[in-house]
Amino acid sequence: MNLNLLQTLKMAISSILSNKMRSFLTMLGVIIGVSAVIILVSVGEGSAKSVTERIESLGTNLLTVNIMGRGALTSVTYDEVKEFSSFPGVDKVAPSQTSSTTVKYGNKKMDSASLESTTMDYLDVLNYELSGGRFLIESDLTNRQRVAVIGKEIIDELFPFQNPLGESITISGQKFTIVGTLKEKGSSMGGSGDNKVIIPITVGLRLSGDTGIRTIYVQAVSAEQVETAELYINNFLTRKFKDEGNYRVFNQTQMLSTMSEVTGTLTAMLGGIAGISLLVGGIGIMNIMLVSVTERTREIGIRKALGAKHSDILIQFLIEALVISCLGGAIGVAVGISGSVLVSKLVGFSTVVSVNMLLIASLFSILVGIAFGIYPANKAALLNPIDALRYE
Repeated sequence: MNLNLLQTLKMAISSILSNKMRSFLTMLGVIIGVSAVIILVSVGEGSAKSVTERIESLGTNLLTVNIMGRGALTSVTYDEVKEFSSFPGVDKVAPSQTSSTTVKYGNKKMDSASLESTTMDYLDVLNYELSGGRFLIESDLTNRQRVAVIGKEIIDELFPFQNPLGESITISGQKFTIVGTLKEKGSSMGGSGDNKVIIPITVGLRLSGDTGIRTIYVQAVSAEQVETAELYINNFLTRKFKDEGNYRVFNQTQMLSTMSEVTGTLTAMLGGIAGISLLVGGIGIMNIMLVSVTERTREIGIRKALGAKHSDILIQFLIEALVISCLGGAIGVAVGISGSVLVSKLVGFSTVVSVNMLLIASLFSILVGIAFGIYPANKAALLNPIDALRYE
């Protein structure tokens, strides 16, 4: 008696339904494995996307120069920074002198505000946008105007219910008129982009009493011109400091590439760790199928005596293993997607559930069913019908 595929499938499902609890517990290993793979990989890809967006928000044609010299060679002057603008490949240059300060407005004050002295190109170089007013202009630098542009955290703390434009704040005992406000930037690896008070570099250098600049942001003409700009900046700084250890030039494109590699490796590790639980689920399927073969030895003997072929028995038990793993995989995909949505709300950034990841997880669950179901199925198919009929 030849069993067709449909009959075999019906028999397999009937066998699974006859032991509902055991079948569900067997599926549970696959469900946990598939959902864990989807959740952990989605978290890894989501974190990679978040980091990439943060870096790209600063522009892929950005160079950051940090001066770390010793002794007299600890910085560059404002006039030397201006020379950077004439280098091939350089579009805009924004020197930056930062410090922590207390900002006062009336009877309110904000401690540990970030005071940044820079030039008018800062807005474009670091991709900031204005929410109101204007940014620094050339006359502010030339005439050393005490004007300031403030970020959202400063606005929320000192001007929660009013427009700050035109108001005066006190920094180090001096009055500064607010001429502009920045749009919310959010946080990055360098800290908050909204806890800022930006003033002209010429005023900041006089206010601090320090004429040296240790941080310079350089925007290349294009991503293709970054290496050219970096080469000329390196040559200039090497001539000045004599030692490359006295400064660092960070290429944003290289940083993006490095971070992509790191987050990619992290995602792969998370997926591999979760994949182990899926393999454990496969071992559970094999274990239960071996138990099922032992329990149904007499049934196998009767079917073989009635004419069932080796392939009929093999396919029947293999289909049982596949139904368990595929159903577990389907439930695991649903749990994984729901879990990823929940995790994104808890961790504060969006997880990324890709279609490719869902397909890979589903395919892997099918392969687990085949790989761990083939041995029990083959064992059942190789049973001697006479010995099977005698089995009690």
